[in-house]
Formats: sequence, structure tokens, C-alpha cells
Amino acid sequence: MKVNGCEIVKNAEVYGIEQSIRAAKFPMAVEVSGLSTELTHGIKALAKTPIGEGHDNWLLGVVVQFDLTATNKFWVEMERYNFADIISSQSTMHRIARFDLDMGYIPYVDPRIVEIMKQKVAEYNAAAEEDKPEMYLGLLYSNPAGFKLTARMTTNYRQLKTIYRQRKNHRLKEWRDFCAWIETLPEAELIVGEKDHG
Repeated sequence: MKVNGCEIVKNAEVYGIEQSIRAAKFPMAVEVSGLSTELTHGIKALAKTPIGEGHDNWLLGVVVQFDLTATNKFWVEMERYNFADIISSQSTMHRIARFDLDMGYIPYVDPRIVEIMKQKVAEYNAAAEEDKPEMYLGLLYSNPAGFKLTARMTTNYRQLKTIYRQRKNHRLKEWRDFCAWIETLPEAELIVGEKDHG
């Protein structure tokens, strides 16, 4: 099913929620052919168990795919989640001299640094071929952490549950935005718990 995005998440889809609900009923079933996809109180309770207990394992079957646009700083932190697979991503290694730098940096990047990067790109593009390898490294290593790149991600509800609990109040706005997007997923209470509506 399609899921609406937010500023940093686009093209999101969720797969396998109904079949994973049905499979969560296997441990208490003698005959599995008649199991329903109804989200019962017991299955919700399994999803809401503490991280690491294993009772929420059925959430692994709810696959989420999306395009995520975030800064280098965000990506460094996302890489600690080895269960969030990067399917493909934009590459500064291949394209740093071709990006539209005015669109690539977030507002927190000092405009003087953006101008330096533009100057370095112009010098690189005008340089003789024999000078380019060293200049390219200068471009790569000078690029600030506030540069945005897009990647296609695949993960699942159980892993989003971990991310949500660890990052929902993070200092980086990108993490808070990402966690707010998680709250919009189908049956999001399985990931985030019950929200206080008072």
C-alpha cells in the first residue's frame, strides 16, 4: 500500500502487513489454514513488547520501502542500523562536481562554505585532466555534512520500532521528521505505541 511522504521521505510503500498479522498467530495455532488477518488485541500486544524480547518478531515481515533525502550527517547515523538496507543512492564520489550546490545544502551550512565549494567545483571543471584526481579529492573532503543525498531504503516495522524509540527526540530535525513520518504508516501504533491524544 502507498504511504504519503513528508519533506524527506517520498515514494513509500508497505508490504506484507496482513500476511504478517496472520503469521503472528502461528505459535498458538494447531491448524494455520483458517487463520485470519484481523489485528487482534493479542497480536497488538506482541508488537508492543520491549525491543529485544523477540515477541515482536512478526513485525519483521512488514516491509517498508521509501526514498529518503537527508544530509551526510544523518546518513552517518543511519548507517548504524544495519537492518535498514540502502538499495541505491546518489553519490558524491561520482557526481560532486555536477550537483546543483545551491539546492544541495541545508540552510545551516554557512553560505561562505557554499561559495568555496562552488569555486572549487569551477576550478576542478576548468582544470587540466592531469590535475583533476587530486582536485577531486579536495572537493570530496571539503563537502560539508549539510549536503543532501537521496537513497532508496528497505526496512521493516520491527526495525522502525527501534529507530523510533532511539531517535524521536533527537537533536537533528531530520530524525524528528523521519519519526513523525513513521507515525503516519498503516497501523503505526504497532511501531510507536499508543499516542497521547489528550
